[in-house]
Amino acid sequence: MSTAFPVSPLSPSVGVRRKGLQALPRLPLSAFSPPNTGSSDRFPLPPSPSTVQPDQIIDAHVVAPDADLSRWKEEVGEEFGGRIKGVVLSLHDKEPAEVEKILQQCVVSTGTFDVPILAIVAPFSLDVETPTLPSYLKGTTSSKPLIVGSATFTKSSASAKATLASALEEGLTVNIDVQSHVRESEGGWESLEELLTSVNVAEPAESKGNKLPGKIVLSNIVPPPDDLSLTIVKLLTHASYRNYQSHTASLSLFSNVFVNFLPPSWDAPTPSSSEESLKQRNEWKRRIKMYLGPVVEAFGYQRILFGSSPSPSSKGTSNAADWFELARESFAELGFEQDAIEAVFYDNAKLVYGS
Repeated sequence: MSTAFPVSPLSPSVGVRRKGLQALPRLPLSAFSPPNTGSSDRFPLPPSPSTVQPDQIIDAHVVAPDADLSRWKEEVGEEFGGRIKGVVLSLHDKEPAEVEKILQQCVVSTGTFDVPILAIVAPFSLDVETPTLPSYLKGTTSSKPLIVGSATFTKSSASAKATLASALEEGLTVNIDVQSHVRESEGGWESLEELLTSVNVAEPAESKGNKLPGKIVLSNIVPPPDDLSLTIVKLLTHASYRNYQSHTASLSLFSNVFVNFLPPSWDAPTPSSSEESLKQRNEWKRRIKMYLGPVVEAFGYQRILFGSSPSPSSKGTSNAADWFELARESFAELGFEQDAIEAVFYDNAKLVYGS
C-alpha cells in the first residue's frame, strides 16, 4: 500500500524567477558626473600638503639668550624667513641682572632688528620661598615689545601656585616649560593639572568668570618627550600614550591655556629635508601626528602656536627651517586646510602676544 506525501509549496524565489527579476531604480547620469566647476572634469581632491603654506609666520619660540638673532636668521633662510612677521625672543638661563640689561637694550633698539620682536620671554622661578616676581616682570603688560614670564615646572607646590597666581594677577602671559616627567608616570600630568586648577584658569560650565586675566603657554608637551626605541605600533597601546590622550583633553578645559608646537625633546637632532634623511623624517612625522592629533581634537587649532626652538631642556639640536617644514607637513597631512595653518603659524601667536 503506497503512502501519498503532500506536495511541498513552491519557494517564493521560484515565483520571482517566473515573473522575472525585479527592476532596480535607475540613478540619473548626473550622479556620476563631477560638479560643474567650469575648470575641471574630475571630482575635486583635497589640497596637497605641499600646497598648504602659511602666508605669514610668527615664530613664537626663538631661544637667543643674548638677543642675537644672527644664527636663527641663517637657519630660516630666504624662503621661510621672507614670511616671518615677528618673533617671540626667549632669554633662557640668564641671571636677573643680565635680563634687566638685555631688556633695556631690546626696548631701546627694537626698531633696529631686521625682524619685529613681538615679545621677549624673561625667566623667573616658581619655586621661591616668597611668591614675588622680578622687577622686570612688574607693570609690563602694556610694554612694547611685550614682556612675558617664563618658568620651568617640575612639581606642584604651594610656592609654585602662589607665584604663578601672582604673575597672572599682573595680567602677564606666562610660558611654562613642563619638566614633570609626564611620560614616565601619570603623576606628572596630575601635578600639572593641580597647578593650573589652583590659579583658577579652569572655566567649567558653572564658572562665574573667576579665572585670572593672564594667559599660560605650555611647552614640551606637543610633542612630549618620547623614547624613539619604542615603535609606533607599540606606542599605540602603551600606557603613556593613553595617559597623553586623556590628560591633554583635561588640559584643554583650562580656557586660558595655549600650547607651543616645538621641536620634540627626543634626544636626537631634527631630521633635515635632504633625501638622505627621508626615511627618518617620515618616521618622525608619523610619531608627531600621533601626538598632534589628540591635541588638535582637544584644544582646537586656535590654541596651538608654532615655534622653532626646542625646549631648553632638550638634548637634541634643531634647525629652524627643517622644523618648520616638518611641523607644517605634519599638520597639513592631518587634513587641515588653509585657515588652520594660518592660525597655528601666525594668528594664534598674534592673539597671545600681540594683544
